[in-house]
Amino acid sequence: MGYVYDYKDALACRQWLNSGSHQATLALENRLMLEMLQPLCGKRLIDIGCGIGNSLLPFMEKGAYLTGVDPSPYMLDIAHARVGRRVDLHRAYAEDLPFDDNFFHYACLCLTLEFVEDPRKALAEACRVAKDGVFVGVLNKFALKSVERRIKGLFKSNIYNNARFFSIGEVKYFFRALIGDVPIYWRTVCQLPGRTNQCIYRIETSNVVQKTPFGAFAGIMALPVPRFRASPLTLNVYSNQAKPVNQVVSCPGNSTSTHMMPHHMDRVEPAD
Repeated sequence: MGYVYDYKDALACRQWLNSGSHQATLALENRLMLEMLQPLCGKRLIDIGCGIGNSLLPFMEKGAYLTGVDPSPYMLDIAHARVGRRVDLHRAYAEDLPFDDNFFHYACLCLTLEFVEDPRKALAEACRVAKDGVFVGVLNKFALKSVERRIKGLFKSNIYNNARFFSIGEVKYFFRALIGDVPIYWRTVCQLPGRTNQCIYRIETSNVVQKTPFGAFAGIMALPVPRFRASPLTLNVYSNQAKPVNQVVSCPGNSTSTHMMPHHMDRVEPAD
């Protein structure tokens, strides 16, 4: 089990959101997430590690069917107060999602990998339940802001003492190991420290600036190939010279053996 936010952590998150500078930072992160995911009306999206709902709110105006999961009941309580019945909330861990394969179109893990016990398993679950795209938002290991957070943690305890920071390359490596050579692209925001004014906002939203790998928040998008669990099928076939023969046909990659028909059969026709 990774780090699960307790009651004090949940209150600290809500208090953090009330700061004007933090709201500007969150707006940049959510804008990047929306642009990369581009959810369509009527699609299903799951926010894995939804917390108090910061990364759910932007999608509520896009007409998507939303589901949020988080292991902390305190975070879910605050999220429920903010989103009401417009989002289906569940208490669950990122490494063990209670949903069927390919049930969602999109999945996002926004500031989630930092606190899970097994990041690779969490990504594997996201790729299992989402068929069209998986978005990962992380605190960039190589950003100056992340270095600052780690240094502050040496002198004063904070939530980031429980976090593991990732680079863009590490997240891409996880994806490649799990789902192969699929399309993956990335962008970053929060390049500049300090408060965000109108001029800085224009710089931060520039496509050229977002292609630099040193922004404090990195968004990585993978487009997985849908996967299905297959079972062997038994087919009845007839021959002019033999009785019906049961032939077991398995999907590619299935280890089930196939029973071949006798070589003396001249012609095989499908059963009625």
